[in-house]
Amino acid sequence: MTPKIIQGGNHSDSRGEVAFVNDFDFVDIKRFYTITNANTSQFRAWQGHKLDNKNFYCVSGSFDIYFIKIDSWENPSKHLQIEKITLSANDSKVLFIPAGYANGIKSLESNSKLLSLSTLPLSQTAFDDVRFASDYWKIEEND
Repeated sequence: MTPKIIQGGNHSDSRGEVAFVNDFDFVDIKRFYTITNANTSQFRAWQGHKLDNKNFYCVSGSFDIYFIKIDSWENPSKHLQIEKITLSANDSKVLFIPAGYANGIKSLESNSKLLSLSTLPLSQTAFDDVRFASDYWKIEEND
């Protein structure tokens, strides 16, 4: 599997606005949480998942989501290709990142909030999560 965008949409009328992602399937989701970074200069990274598929949805503001396909969990190359997708509350979509990737996030606006939906129960995350130093793979400041 590879990362993919599940595009949604927005509808506005005199009553307000509805944001939706009708093609997102919740069948494998076991838990969710929200992330709000302390500021826009901090890069929150790198967390890898051997078994857990991650899905990200921007609730407010915007985020850059970085992800890398891991080649070796014990000693990953420092030269892996970093990919990036920007999620914004103004563009209703879900980013799916399958197991086998590490990801990191950066808020682009103050008070941005990201929803993370996971396919692995919390009781199994201790065997799944692999954390790397935030500078293990370098992102460009203007990236």
